[in-house]
Amino acid sequence: MIRLGLIGFPLEHSYSQYLHERALESAGLEGTYRLWEVPPLPGSREELLVKLSSLREGTIRGINVTIPHKESILPFIDRLTPTARAVGAVNTLFRDPQKDRLIGENTDSPGFWADVRKGWGKEKGGENRRALVLGAGGAARAVIHALITRDWSVTVAARRILQAENIARYFAGHGGAVEACHLSEHVLPGVESCRLIVNATPVGMAPDTNRSPWPPTWERTGAVYDLVYNPPQTEFMRQAEEQGLEARNGSGMLVEQAALAFRCWTGVEPRRSELLEVLHSKAAE
Repeated sequence: MIRLGLIGFPLEHSYSQYLHERALESAGLEGTYRLWEVPPLPGSREELLVKLSSLREGTIRGINVTIPHKESILPFIDRLTPTARAVGAVNTLFRDPQKDRLIGENTDSPGFWADVRKGWGKEKGGENRRALVLGAGGAARAVIHALITRDWSVTVAARRILQAENIARYFAGHGGAVEACHLSEHVLPGVESCRLIVNATPVGMAPDTNRSPWPPTWERTGAVYDLVYNPPQTEFMRQAEEQGLEARNGSGMLVEQAALAFRCWTGVEPRRSELLEVLHSKAAE
């Protein structure tokens, strides 16, 4: 019996269970995938350690990690893959059985870029590779890593400016062209030159579906990618489409990162088409 699950808080919006249950079924593997709500640290430290102990002991095969633990969980992990180390956040955990170590991986970064390529082509933005990323958490880190490793310049905007500045310094230290600014009602200098705008915040996610991270005073330009996938069309996407802009939600990224995580745990990479079928079915309910 393969036991898998997701750690995060809250998790009422998540479709991960449906994706991985389909992946297990398609691979002919007997197993379960559960949602384990673990509130933010430090209050949930013991609860978190219990789950990690089960992973280390082998009673759990693999764990996904989402908000608010993608960065805060790092001190409890024995080793990071090169991608996770470069991003500075993880979304996938598994055990090295030979060395009895917990390994942290980040499948968000390659998952995001794979979906961008599928939706808009390899050279989205052409020669003007300038992006605006809203948010300064683990998801934003994954998006920024995917972009700067492909020679994009990035402005990261967050309501907590210190977080944005910390991320900018982090990636600047890794050779990336990243600037920080405050996500506010004020006009963002240079926003009109951005060819890709990514929402890496949970704003607009169910159940608060009438909210958007985009300040009403900002002009809109470029293509819009919203990591939120529930609901399928967010308020942020609606705003973009009203302005005649292309907009995509995060369902493709969700499928891509899930397939890569499942491969880490089982050695089997599920068919993306089957996972998308499940996702579209749940979204239509």
